[in-house]
Amino acid sequence: MTIHIGAKPGDIAETVLMPGDPRRAKWAAEQFLTDPVCVNDLRGMLGYTGTWNGNRVTIHGSGMGMPSLSIYANELLRDYGAKTLIRIGSTGAMQPHVGLRDLVIAMTCSSVSTPSSTIFRELSFAPCADYGLLRAAADAAADKGVATHIGGIYSSDTFYDERPDLNEQMTRHGILAVEMEAAELYTLAARHGARALAVLTVSDHLITGDALEGRERESSFADMVQIALTAAFPT
Repeated sequence: MTIHIGAKPGDIAETVLMPGDPRRAKWAAEQFLTDPVCVNDLRGMLGYTGTWNGNRVTIHGSGMGMPSLSIYANELLRDYGAKTLIRIGSTGAMQPHVGLRDLVIAMTCSSVSTPSSTIFRELSFAPCADYGLLRAAADAAADKGVATHIGGIYSSDTFYDERPDLNEQMTRHGILAVEMEAAELYTLAARHGARALAVLTVSDHLITGDALEGRERESSFADMVQIALTAAFPT
């Protein structure tokens, strides 16, 4: 076990799906995995390991924001031998053509700062997805007929943002959506020689102010989890 993860050696699969909300990790494990077993509940952060189509998978919460994700991703990669990390979560659309319930697959992630920023000093590192995962996710989304957008997203380090000027520039430069974790995830995967991808469901829209209700979120998130699993284990 580590400081933040109570799993024993061998409890964590090489492929880990990472929702922000630990309760969403529990929901996804119960809905999609065969014989899921809770392998972590330290500090209320839940992780489950089971199988999907015969493939061993862990679904583990990351918490909200890049500092929290950085803790769990570092330990999963460094101490438990994870090789593939896929973020599954919600995102806010920043383009008029991106609609509620649409899927956003993040090719790149812009950010103002991340926990890894101090390592690079004056360098602006460009975090990007693993291409094999991205292509597999795009194919899986097309097979399911889910409206999908692939491109750059913005990983913010604040939820209650008071920079409308920055949001305007993100929209102007084609950023599809905003969330709070993927830039650090992609950076850590690069550092540890692992694969990473963010598959996101649009739950609200920064331009129109529209947002999904609770039940609508659950049904839309199911597509996202299915596509992430299919991307991790393409047939």
